[in-house]
This record gives sequence, C-alpha cells and structure tokens, in this order.
Amino acid sequence: MYVQPYVFFNGRCEEALKYYTEKLGAEVLLLMRYKDAPPSPDPQNQPRPGLEEKIMHATIKLGSTNWMASDGHCDPQAGPMNGFSLSLTADDAASAEKYFNALADGGQVMMPFQPTFWSKGFGMLVDRFGLAWMVTVPEE
Repeated sequence: MYVQPYVFFNGRCEEALKYYTEKLGAEVLLLMRYKDAPPSPDPQNQPRPGLEEKIMHATIKLGSTNWMASDGHCDPQAGPMNGFSLSLTADDAASAEKYFNALADGGQVMMPFQPTFWSKGFGMLVDRFGLAWMVTVPEE
C-alpha cells in the first residue's frame, strides 16, 4: 500500500504543472481534460460549462514520486489549500536550496531555508499556487 497526494488547483492546474516541470524537473505522465471524459449517465452530475479545457486529472512524476492533480471544480468560492504540505527531500543542500528558491518565487516564505538542528537545510513556504511545501536535506 502507498499514499499519493492529490492536489486540486482550482483552475490553475495547467499553469502549476508547467511551472513545476520547468523549475523542479517534474514530468507529466498523464493528462486528461474534462472534454476527454465520456458523458455522465447522471444528468445531475455533469461538468459545469466552461470547464472543457480544464484538467480533470493529471499524474505527475517528481523525482521518484508520482502524485496527482486537477483543476477541480474551479469554484470561485473555494478557500485556500490548507491542512497539509508536500515535503520535498533533495539529494543535497545545493539542490534543496535551488528547489526552495524556485518554489518561493511568487510565493510566501514561512521559514527561510537554513541549517537546523535536524538538517543541513530546511525551509517552509507556500508557492504561488497556494500549495505548502517543506524542503529539506536528508540526514547523512
């Protein structure tokens, strides 16, 4: 058994995937848009008009981890993402700081990347898409 994060970007999924691909080296393994789905037999469970080009489901590989993402329902009343963080463990301090700085660009740093008593480098931030990250260097 394993657990994978499934992140809903509320209409910004394509932008987020492009950013993570460029800045972190992520790879999009699968991408399905709402227009690609067969019609639902339930008339009460139809996608809202205007979502046709939005991402219904994507699978992303980042390092050795696969995770999933979607635009979700693009609800203008949706609140911010909260209650979780993705934890990115880099191979070394230089890579970790590079990833941290890339994710922090346009986001909000909660704890600057710095040495701690448990790691040669650790930092926390919320990226430009509202996704919380903890970036760390593994113990040696």
